[in-house]
Amino acid sequence: MGADRDDDGALLRSVAEGDAQALAALYDRHAGWLHARLARRCGDPDVVREVLQDTFMTVWRSAGSHRGGEAGGWLWVIAARRLVDVRRAQPRPPSALAQPPAAAPSAEEHVLAGLEYADVGTALDRISPELREVLRATVVDGLTTREAAQLLGIPEGTVKTRAMRARRELRDALAQLASGGEALGGLT
Repeated sequence: MGADRDDDGALLRSVAEGDAQALAALYDRHAGWLHARLARRCGDPDVVREVLQDTFMTVWRSAGSHRGGEAGGWLWVIAARRLVDVRRAQPRPPSALAQPPAAAPSAEEHVLAGLEYADVGTALDRISPELREVLRATVVDGLTTREAAQLLGIPEGTVKTRAMRARRELRDALAQLASGGEALGGLT
């Protein structure tokens, strides 16, 4: 895994020097997972493609500002903020206040959550989807309350309330996992 980080860092340094092939290599390495993650947050494939393109245009312009280390998190913050910008620019129809039901996590998402977050991923699966999405937007994606509200299509106050509830429920779920209470169904 360290080699991947070093390779990303070398690619970003080359991109900062104007190397288009390095940008293409970085795109080939990261565009797939970025596209998948953006598509989970936005149902419009045209918007997803636009945001992905904008993300890599931003990388082309600002690769020199990357501070080293893993590029994936940096790329995701750029992509998530671009998605917020696009959504902010779109007019919101009155029906946008009604949220569609969240899809159940796929088996792949469960495996990735376990690999990426371990017990936290298991605990995240135990809280409601609307709380989980707020945590992902604000904690994992590093968005501000305002950006998360734009991304999720809910008021800022709702983001704050859900974030507080999500943290409390996540703490409870983690405590239950640590104590082995999952097998007892919470009757500890």
